[in-house]
Amino acid sequence: MDPGATAVPLAVAGLAESLAIYVHGEQDLHVSRRLREEGIWEPYESSLVLNMLGPGQVFVDVGANIGYFSLLAASRVGASGAVFAFEPDPDNYSLLTRSAALNSQQHVIHATQAGLAAADGEARLYLSDDNLGDHQIFQAGEARRSTAITVLNGANFLGGKLQCIDLLKIDTQGSEFGVVQGLMPLLTSMAAAPRIIIELTPLSLRQCGSSGRMLIELLSELGQPMWIIDHLEHRLVASSCAELAQWSDNVDAVAGDAGFMNILVGKGLG
Repeated sequence: MDPGATAVPLAVAGLAESLAIYVHGEQDLHVSRRLREEGIWEPYESSLVLNMLGPGQVFVDVGANIGYFSLLAASRVGASGAVFAFEPDPDNYSLLTRSAALNSQQHVIHATQAGLAAADGEARLYLSDDNLGDHQIFQAGEARRSTAITVLNGANFLGGKLQCIDLLKIDTQGSEFGVVQGLMPLLTSMAAAPRIIIELTPLSLRQCGSSGRMLIELLSELGQPMWIIDHLEHRLVASSCAELAQWSDNVDAVAGDAGFMNILVGKGLG
């Protein structure tokens, strides 16, 4: 546990109740720092999660980090809904579960200390020292400490626990392809495919053994519309499998280009 961890109030528009979250100390220069200073992380994605969920619905948070989006989702789905949060890092997982208890959401947020992957097994998580949301399950050439983690096939793990997913968020620093691979049998078996918010970073995906094109083409098998989540203009920009795959190829063509975007797969707003 981070000895500098402390709880800070969230300042997110649209919350029906006051929420607070445990954050890391000064070591983390990204998510926890922003939450300490501003009480909000990724404002537009935050508004999407709140607007796309309602009472009784189901949210799945893969790469939940310290639980920020899980807390927002739990406040929307309430006691009649459910949040399934997956986070393999022990310190992040500890903060997530402490925050769930702090906000009396421990019966809504079902947290699992594991990552999701194409198959059950063990992996190494390579740890960033100053961005505690940037841990990766691959070694990208830099010297990072690592820890052993459990990874689960998402379809097998969740299959007996839910009948539908209303919103699925995947942010796993390059291992998104394996996560979707593992979930795909479950997603395609559902009466309606969920909305999916997912990070698309071609460099990290390639370092982890897949590619941006492979991820987009896999997601396209769900037959859902695709959107670019525009952080600056706070809007969804309609796109397509072909356009996003070509963008991924263009990023891959430039050595070291770490360009990324968040995308939405599924029905937009309105």
